[in-house]
Amino acid sequence: MKGLNTVFALAITAVMFVSCGDKKQDAKVTPEGAQTEATTDKKETVRVLITGDDQMKFNKTEIKVPVGKTIKLTLKHVGKMDKAVMGHNWVLLKPGTDLTAFATEGAQSPDTDYIPASGKDNVVAHTKTLGGGESDTIEFTITEAGTYDFLCSFPAHFAMMQGKLIAE
Repeated sequence: MKGLNTVFALAITAVMFVSCGDKKQDAKVTPEGAQTEATTDKKETVRVLITGDDQMKFNKTEIKVPVGKTIKLTLKHVGKMDKAVMGHNWVLLKPGTDLTAFATEGAQSPDTDYIPASGKDNVVAHTKTLGGGESDTIEFTITEAGTYDFLCSFPAHFAMMQGKLIAE
């Protein structure tokens, strides 16, 4: 019986040795929402998920991305309120844009997703305005390093829903 146990133990050891050898490292897995940086897929596309809620808050106030890469940003409205009451969009502005002036004029532009006609030249990218449970994905590329402001331009939201996108 002792000889059989020894043979069995050696067999298990051999199987473990063979199965552990020359194995590629598994991808790193993080829980949803735990990631604070943008992620890059195999095609060098940077993926960013940002959420907005019924308490007028984005889940991120800072996003870092590399210059020259395609950015695929998804805005998800995780609240339940209707777009007419608690709509959210995500607008990325060129450096130096006056946030208050942009948002104030944008609040009067519901037909253009709260993007003012006079401010279109200051917009790098923007999503549609969303209601609870909706999402929108956009793609854009940052060509110059710098710090860019982002905000929700729905009326009165920009005071609480804004942040910085840092392109390095």
